[in-house]
Amino acid sequence: MGTYDDMIPEMACRLASEVPMSVLQIVAQIIRESPSLASAKKRMVEFSQPHHRQLAVEFIDACLTATPPMLPEPVALALLTAGISEKAHREAQSVELVWTGPDIGAVPFRRTEQAILQVLDSASHSITLVSYAVYRIPNIREALVRAARRNVKTTIVVETPDKIVGQQEYSTVQALGPEVAACSTVYFWPQENRRSHGDKMGILHVKCVVADSRWLFLSSANLTEYAFSINMELGVLLTGGPLPRQVGENFSRLIGEGILERI
Repeated sequence: MGTYDDMIPEMACRLASEVPMSVLQIVAQIIRESPSLASAKKRMVEFSQPHHRQLAVEFIDACLTATPPMLPEPVALALLTAGISEKAHREAQSVELVWTGPDIGAVPFRRTEQAILQVLDSASHSITLVSYAVYRIPNIREALVRAARRNVKTTIVVETPDKIVGQQEYSTVQALGPEVAACSTVYFWPQENRRSHGDKMGILHVKCVVADSRWLFLSSANLTEYAFSINMELGVLLTGGPLPRQVGENFSRLIGEGILERI
């Protein structure tokens, strides 16, 4: 049992941090339009996304245990207030430098693999991962599988569905293993959709990870063992602000317009 003062705002903030604002608004509207919290809970079947449905039901279950019993209107108001607060928090951007290479102790940089794992493990509903090459990165593979178990939708974009010419590394999700292939949607950039200059064809040279429109990792580093260990690589980890959403939406448009094709 809990009291309104110490439990409902905390649960509202937790839900607001784990779902998009659009979902939060729908949950609040359902609660506000329902004669009771119990009836609002029954309407949560309207959500087709299982993870969002589960989180909404858990929030209402917590509200139903509060004393004194809560009416729908103040619960909906608490939820919207938490959502506005979370939105402001997400829009406050922070930037960290990320590095692989000689450690001379001058600046306390984050490590490349550490930053990528933070982004992947922070995701609650979506991941977009883009890399020219993918090779021998078991920790990233395990993080992607963990995300899938949280019902996170994962999109992976690679240079080619085949082995990179002249290299042993693979640029396909095969290098991440069958578990990742089974729980991700993988795209590549077909040559017929690329621009060329003479006999030189454009390549997919982007290396980034986006999660939940909140985190964005940009780097010179491919998703390879050497990029995480012996290479000299530099990147940035952005949290909040408009850029993570803009990058994620850009790749969604590339997919929607057929510039990137599914493997």
